[in-house]
Amino acid sequence: MVISDENCANLVRPTNVRGGVDMGNRKIGHNRRALGVINQSLIGAKPYPCVVNKRGFPGKHEICEKKQADPAHRPITRKFAAAQIESTQQLIQEEIKKPSDSFGDCIFIDEEFKSPEEQADQPEPMFLEQPEAMPNEANDMKEVEMEDIMEEPLVDIDSCDLKNPLAVAEYVEDLHTYYRKMEGSSCVPPDYLEQQFDINEKMRAILIDWLIEVHHKFELLDETLFLTINLIDRFLSQQTVVRKKLQLVGLVAMLLACKYEEVSVPVVGDLILISDKAYTRKEILEMESLILNTLQFNMSVPTPYVFMKRFLKAAQSDKKLELLSFFLIELSLVEYEMLKFSPSLLAASAVYAAQCTLYGFKQWSRTCEWHTNYSENQLLECSRLMVGFHQKAATGKLTGVHRKFCTSKFGFIANCEPAEFLLQTQL
Repeated sequence: MVISDENCANLVRPTNVRGGVDMGNRKIGHNRRALGVINQSLIGAKPYPCVVNKRGFPGKHEICEKKQADPAHRPITRKFAAAQIESTQQLIQEEIKKPSDSFGDCIFIDEEFKSPEEQADQPEPMFLEQPEAMPNEANDMKEVEMEDIMEEPLVDIDSCDLKNPLAVAEYVEDLHTYYRKMEGSSCVPPDYLEQQFDINEKMRAILIDWLIEVHHKFELLDETLFLTINLIDRFLSQQTVVRKKLQLVGLVAMLLACKYEEVSVPVVGDLILISDKAYTRKEILEMESLILNTLQFNMSVPTPYVFMKRFLKAAQSDKKLELLSFFLIELSLVEYEMLKFSPSLLAASAVYAAQCTLYGFKQWSRTCEWHTNYSENQLLECSRLMVGFHQKAATGKLTGVHRKFCTSKFGFIANCEPAEFLLQTQL
């Protein structure tokens, strides 16, 4: 009898994916996985010892040819399938009972192959999971991460000026290091007026307030004003001056500062006119010679102005913050008690007080602290004094600075409300 392709397909049917034998509409055996896929969950394990590596299921034409070549082949019967399943279960039970000497020989069998007693005795599998952090360790990790996130980065304030030769970005830090080193030589004793027998601090305040108005009228540079005040204090700390010559000292100090800083210098005749002809040309030239020789021609000193420009850049200021900072520091120039502070501290305190005034809260960034070398606590005393000067700037007789900064040229910045909360936090 010749077996056709159609008869062959009816005789031989493939097993289902769970290992049972399909006999028409009935299935022989339990719902188990094929033995070839046992132990696949263990990566790198050796194949099951009793299972022969199977090839892919051949096509029906290949099966028919094999059956034609093998006369002993018979169709699969129900009794034969049951015997195969029983034999397989016995082999599995024998392998489970064997001791395992190495990890490579271990196998994992589904729970459906185990009896209830074996399932109870079997330890639960171990999983490679990271251990949970202890509560204290977890909190510490969170705190460290938050500190790293909240840490304010330093801003490179010179990166935008790398192509500007006038900004000297290559050695600007060296310049300010030198300024900080030399600023002590430009300072005067905070009580130097005690050695003057005919002038006092009130007279000094009147002179400087008047000179600020003259400086504004002549439209001179800011550098000129700060150098003028520095020359006056340094000269008066070394030379005794009578009261009627005090205004002459102020005029000549401004003339020298203009010669040092300005391109266009006021002539001596202009100084005579603004003094209402109180001094002659000869007196002005004689006082000029006296001041230069007393100071030994040392005109190159770091004033608060050089620090102010650098610190405003560190604060990434706008025009409003810049004007308010100069308003506060010019108020401080009039006050004799502010001589106890160094030029760099005055500049940093003015920037800090201006930020507090505009923003309404304490503002001092890490970049500002880095470039000024002053912490917020170091600036509080000086900045509180500046806020007090701001409160009374429009009152009294010395209102030259307030009138100057109440003009449209300076953005009416003097009308800002002072940062009174700095005074309230004072202990």
